[in-house]
Amino acid sequence: MLGAIPAAMTYYWRMMMPETARYTALVEQNVMQAVKDMEKVLDVSISQIAEDTPLPPITAAGYPLLSREFFRRHGRDLFACSSTWFLVDIVFYSSVLFQSKIYERYLKKADEVNVYQEAIDVAKIHAIVAASSTIPGYFFAVYFIDRVGRRKIQMMGFLLMAMIYFAMGISYDMHWSNNTKAGRRGFMVLYGLAFFFANFGPNTTTFIVPAELFPARFRSTCHGISGAAGKIGAIIGSVGFLWASHKTAEDGHPKGIGMTATLFILGGVCIVGMFLTYFFTTETMARSLEENEIQTHSL
Repeated sequence: MLGAIPAAMTYYWRMMMPETARYTALVEQNVMQAVKDMEKVLDVSISQIAEDTPLPPITAAGYPLLSREFFRRHGRDLFACSSTWFLVDIVFYSSVLFQSKIYERYLKKADEVNVYQEAIDVAKIHAIVAASSTIPGYFFAVYFIDRVGRRKIQMMGFLLMAMIYFAMGISYDMHWSNNTKAGRRGFMVLYGLAFFFANFGPNTTTFIVPAELFPARFRSTCHGISGAAGKIGAIIGSVGFLWASHKTAEDGHPKGIGMTATLFILGGVCIVGMFLTYFFTTETMARSLEENEIQTHSL
């Protein structure tokens, strides 16, 4: 319930903020209000901005979301954003559930420690994984995203994640399931690299691209559709992993295909994501939002 407090504060502050100038000018068709809002935020007159950086003429999209014209212009982009977000969330949320398979080798048995000590031990491992892989992956993405490009980073992330999952699948029965010290360390490194290249890859870019690619009239809606597709993938990844990872019926779970086959499937999902990115995803690096207003990509 404490989470409702910052959410309520954020809602209040957002209601006090002016709408973006692009939305006010293009969707609400109120150019004068857009100019006033820009002057307040930028603290300079609009005449100064126009003199320094002449803006290209832009017009609002004159067609609704559910129309042939929308799908002719933006259907390919919406498919690319939704499908890649869907695929990466299948893999990412499966990896989160996979943590229990990793951590149990580093934790004492439940009957040997109290619940508080167990929570502290789990938090320590979470912190190590986050500090060594998850957070650095985001920093790498921030540094390289305007140097390499969103599309290349997304393809690279999918490809390297696939290679890592294939490597984990090959070594799972030989090393990890035997619980050797070298096997535990190697598998932990691979697991951390999977999170690193998820964040220095599609887990970051699939969120950014739909926020840049669509016209102002449809931007948040298309971003929401893409994100919803990702959450469907998250459900499939979570539920599917719980079934697939159990090679034998145990703990109330039905018999699945086992961890090795599951890891190979996750690697295959990453390969599909890489090819979808290559054939369908549009690069938005070095393109202004105004350019995206008039960009057309037919499906």
